[in-house]
Amino acid sequence: MSVRVRFAPSPTGGLHLGGVRTVLYNYLFAKHHGGEFVLRIEDTDQTRFVPGAEEYIFNCLKWCGLQPDESPAHGGPYGPYRQSERKEMYRQYAEKLVADGYAYYAFDTKEELEQMREENKTEENPSPQYDHRVRMKMRNSLTLTEPEVKALLDANAPHVIRIKMPQNDVVSFTDMIRGEVNFQTGLVDDKVLLKADGMPTYHLAVVVDDYLMKITHAFRGEEWLPSAPVHLLLWKYLGWDAYMPQWAHLPLILGPSGKLSKRDGAKYGFPVFAMNWTDPKTNELTEGFFERGFLPEAFVNLLAVLGWNDGTEKELYSMDELIASFDMKRVHSAGAKFDYEKAKWFNQEWIKRMPAEKLHVQVAGYFLSAGIAVDDIEKLDKVIELVKDRCTLLPDFVQQGGFFFKAPEILELDAVKPKWSDEKKLFFNEYVDVLKTVGTWEFTVIENVFKELATAKNIKPGELQLPMRIMLVGGKFGPAVFQIAEVIGKEETVKRVEYALSLL
Repeated sequence: MSVRVRFAPSPTGGLHLGGVRTVLYNYLFAKHHGGEFVLRIEDTDQTRFVPGAEEYIFNCLKWCGLQPDESPAHGGPYGPYRQSERKEMYRQYAEKLVADGYAYYAFDTKEELEQMREENKTEENPSPQYDHRVRMKMRNSLTLTEPEVKALLDANAPHVIRIKMPQNDVVSFTDMIRGEVNFQTGLVDDKVLLKADGMPTYHLAVVVDDYLMKITHAFRGEEWLPSAPVHLLLWKYLGWDAYMPQWAHLPLILGPSGKLSKRDGAKYGFPVFAMNWTDPKTNELTEGFFERGFLPEAFVNLLAVLGWNDGTEKELYSMDELIASFDMKRVHSAGAKFDYEKAKWFNQEWIKRMPAEKLHVQVAGYFLSAGIAVDDIEKLDKVIELVKDRCTLLPDFVQQGGFFFKAPEILELDAVKPKWSDEKKLFFNEYVDVLKTVGTWEFTVIENVFKELATAKNIKPGELQLPMRIMLVGGKFGPAVFQIAEVIGKEETVKRVEYALSLL
């Protein structure tokens, strides 16, 4: 069979970087093997559905360059790709499990469930589960007579369908990352498979959908490991164990204090979501890497190596290189610690790698947001090439290059005044006059005129370059000062020098 993998998010909020890494590993594995990547929306819990969350997920994946081959938006031969639109197909499988003795109807009310938990609570077991120890004390098809069960079903009495977990079995599977994993079934509760509203829970839906969509490999976070025995048994009980996908449970991404949670972003000042997410219920904003000024290439690269390497010291990978190198066997089983400073390093390296034409649309957007109009793309490309080595995040281009398009409003003249003199003032007055006559406006010409005049005035050129920089830039930063003069042009260079001289 050709490789088919899936990412199955719930539309309940923003996309955490751990979720994006799960998408990435699925995507890389599929593309490495010439297979398909499927996006399936698991919206069976309608109480947690958040408007706009599904569209947000698609926007994040589009920005990252991780487009699905099949999805609710892209279509495909195994649709529909929203579980809520597949609702009618799940009951038949739940009913089959009941008929075969692997599941049962449970008619317990909310009050009866609360009473069960209260009566069975002990110090050793403060949160009793609905399992083999209590199921025979409850109101279900295992304790009621067939006529009683039929009467309740005929009367449409509210009920759920629960899996009947074996009391003393051991189930196991081989994880692609962790090797053989074993579970004692008696430690797992009788999970609900079909809810009272007819919607499946994740446990039933994920197995049915993976089977019907011919998923060959299922990669998910290690937090799903405790659910694995339920899923293993469902594959077996439904007669599909020969078609069960190979599983890999990915390690956690760790923050400064354990698992990296969305709260860590606000606490430690770095983003944890791919893109900005505003909770429509609370209006709480969680910042994203996109808005912070990360390139998608850098974001994908840093996530790829957060728990995986190809066995070399290599750190920077293009998407094509990742696809060629990716091997699930080289994913680490231990959690990987997220380092925001390292994340910024990746972004800085990718900014350096990028040709200006691939950056100018985004950079122009940041300039515009800062009130700096850019109407000359050719000039912008020159500026980007001059300053990109100095930029860590995309907004840095405003500080590092905004002066090319807008004269600085504040000049750091306090850095000039202590060593300012009449000789230097005279030098710059004469230099301005010479600049007005320069025919070929190139930085080498501008620099030669500067050095020749400095020599004639018996002043070291190095003593004059800082004042020149502050006149043009406003501060002690930026690329080579004569390259700045070339890009801003003769008229603007003369204008800025004369203005600074008037202040001095």
